[in-house]
Amino acid sequence: MAKATWNGKLLAESDTYETVEGNVYFPDESVKREYLRASSTSSSCPWKGQARYWTLVVDGQENPDAAWYYPDPKPAARNVKHHVAFWRGVEVTK
Repeated sequence: MAKATWNGKLLAESDTYETVEGNVYFPDESVKREYLRASSTSSSCPWKGQARYWTLVVDGQENPDAAWYYPDPKPAARNVKHHVAFWRGVEVTK
């Protein structure tokens, strides 16, 4: 079971997940969307493709761009399609 928590709240929890480059990617359906706010930030990975970000909002506190996903990953990273990963102080345990 993998879990992601920040600011005392459970953000995601799943028995199934993908691990890529040390990051745990949670299936979309396991992520609590009420804590996510769209961000205009994006980045590019040569083998995964274009990443998009969300800002976390928990109890009035924001963690900018602390979650990311690949809406249309390149073929080598197709296993992370419909998955979300976290960083920037989010505690991820397996």
